[in-house]
Amino acid sequence: MKEKIAIVIPYYNAQDFILKVVEKALMFSDAIIIVNDNSPQPLPIKELDKISQVIVIKTPENMGVGGATKFGFNYATSIEHIVAVVKLDADDQMDATYIPSLAKAVIVDGYAMAKGNRFRDFKALKNMPVVRRMGNLFLSFLSKISTGYWNCFDFNNGFLCIATENIKAFDFNKISNDYFFETSLISELYFQRGKIKEIGMPAIYGDEASNMKLFQMPILFSVNLFKKYISRIWKSYFMYDFNIGSIYIIFGWPLFLGGVIFGSYKWYHYALLEKFTPVGTIMISALLIIVGFQLLLQALQFDMQNNPNNDR
Repeated sequence: MKEKIAIVIPYYNAQDFILKVVEKALMFSDAIIIVNDNSPQPLPIKELDKISQVIVIKTPENMGVGGATKFGFNYATSIEHIVAVVKLDADDQMDATYIPSLAKAVIVDGYAMAKGNRFRDFKALKNMPVVRRMGNLFLSFLSKISTGYWNCFDFNNGFLCIATENIKAFDFNKISNDYFFETSLISELYFQRGKIKEIGMPAIYGDEASNMKLFQMPILFSVNLFKKYISRIWKSYFMYDFNIGSIYIIFGWPLFLGGVIFGSYKWYHYALLEKFTPVGTIMISALLIIVGFQLLLQALQFDMQNNPNNDR
């Protein structure tokens, strides 16, 4: 299996870790692709040139971790006999011994993607900083809604393996260049109906400095997740298909929002007149909200059943 895997390592300011990461990666692949994303810290080229399995490529400009990974993926798919590509970070936060498990899920078991999940091991969670843990929990739930992969978690885990044929089918212009890369990659995999397997693994945190602006992430991710959600719903239920879920959405949102708007307007109107809102008016508003909400719940249930991982 070793000769069938390429390992892509996006590199940016990880000079103290890259050789150690490469040494570990060599145990599992004969094609190690390091993508220098115009890093201020230079790569130890002299040492790397001594390793025949290592290929160093450089992005034309700083593209971000996602952009560098896409650059490496494109290169990896051009290598003969490579059927799966692993993304491995350069800061030694990923345990390379999990690479065989990730690769087996794709090459042997037929999954389109295999990825790590740091939330399956309670002991491992204790090693994760509290702020990052809570942020990942919140964003993972939003990511379920956005991507349609309801039985996946830890979407921001960048330790993944993906089939070469799926990489070739991507429109990389629709996949983010920044820290939203992993989630946007999964969002696009949804339209290929690709199945994803998650493998529990611990999080590793050392003395490395993160390039991520932590407190900006919830805002950035929430906006991007909302955009991906709207895009997915539009394409899945109105552009590429029209099904019972489409009906639920068409009637659910107008009824629910209509009930909220109508009820709010009437409440405000009678409040100005210093009168109680008529019971009939309240009942109409409540009925619209209840029926609309029930239809939206049905749409949600249908969407969960429509998860690509449920395809047979």
